[in-house]
Amino acid sequence: MVGLSIRFEMPRKSTLIITIATLLTLTIILGIGVYTIFQQQTQNDQQQNQNDQQSIAVWSYTFHHDMARTGYSTSTGPLTNQTMWTHLTQMQIEYSSPAVVDGVAYFGSNDHRVRAVNASTGNIIWSYLTGNSVESSCTVSDGIVYFGSHDHNVYALDAAKGNKVWNFTTKDEVYSTPAVVEGVVYVGSTDKNLYAIDALTGREIWSYKTSNSIYSSPAVVNGVIYVNSFDTAYALNAANGKEIWNFFAWGPIYSSSAVVNGRVYFSASNTVYALDAASGKKIWNYLTGARVESSPAVANNVLYIGSNDYNVYALDAATGNKIWNYTTGNEVNGSPTVANDMVYIGSKDSNVYALNASTGSKLWSYTTGNQIESTPSIANGILYIGSNDAKVYAFGS
Repeated sequence: MVGLSIRFEMPRKSTLIITIATLLTLTIILGIGVYTIFQQQTQNDQQQNQNDQQSIAVWSYTFHHDMARTGYSTSTGPLTNQTMWTHLTQMQIEYSSPAVVDGVAYFGSNDHRVRAVNASTGNIIWSYLTGNSVESSCTVSDGIVYFGSHDHNVYALDAAKGNKVWNFTTKDEVYSTPAVVEGVVYVGSTDKNLYAIDALTGREIWSYKTSNSIYSSPAVVNGVIYVNSFDTAYALNAANGKEIWNFFAWGPIYSSSAVVNGRVYFSASNTVYALDAASGKKIWNYLTGARVESSPAVANNVLYIGSNDYNVYALDAATGNKIWNYTTGNEVNGSPTVANDMVYIGSKDSNVYALNASTGSKLWSYTTGNQIESTPSIANGILYIGSNDAKVYAFGS
């Protein structure tokens, strides 16, 4: 029988090196594959995030669309004056501007009520009765509707059912539309105070005493509150209410500030101002022919604003130079809204106007039953606006 001999040998050095190199290469390739998958998933998540933000951006969830009060909507606006529906209240709708979120429009009226209606049909969903007129616009955040009333209160209601969550009592009327940022409600009162209120409980966090009554709605950008009293513009630290700067403008100031590209735009008396957002120093001012109560809208480096001299103005946002003006038939103290190269605004001549944002030429108009001081809101291609004929109008198709 032939013996079977088996010999075990250690691999040669060169073979060992090749084996190790092969394993390292496979590890690197596997790692690259995993990283590529992770990177692709991250990009997908980021794109989804952007899509979600763009989806949210088309909603007009507060006065002048967003917390910077830009008056610029990423939604398309209506190209004609086709009326989808009207909703009749019991008294005029002066300054309250509809907020539109998740297919529901929320607005106040001088009949002391805030209403929620179906944004597509105008059918009533619920109404809530306060103790006086509601000229504040609503802000909708995390399923809660926030607004002020002339009965001296700030309210928080459940958006779905209209039940009161809490109310906060000031010492005077509340025209101001609340700003809601990171769980805090910022709102002004004609008692001269700017309040910071816990959004969940309605408890006061801090208050800041200004020089005069507050009619404007605060803007909140990068941890700073920009708010106007009747004669002075302020920048306050949102965390503690400490003053950063103030700018005395002689008043009267009804306008809210729009904060865009490091500048603060607002109106006082017959003057439109641009201030440096960091320092409060004046960059430019533009004089109109009468008092300006309108709040500016800023889009694509152009500022749009109405005046009681019957005109709508387009000004270069960098220099304050006039680009164009459009003359209506009466005072324009409502504020403009900009969407898809169109400017939408109401006038006391009872008309809603759609103007070409570049040239100021009229594209369409619609005559309501009374003066318009409400500001248009645009969401999902539909324009919503109130009139002193006690109706809210929806334009679109």
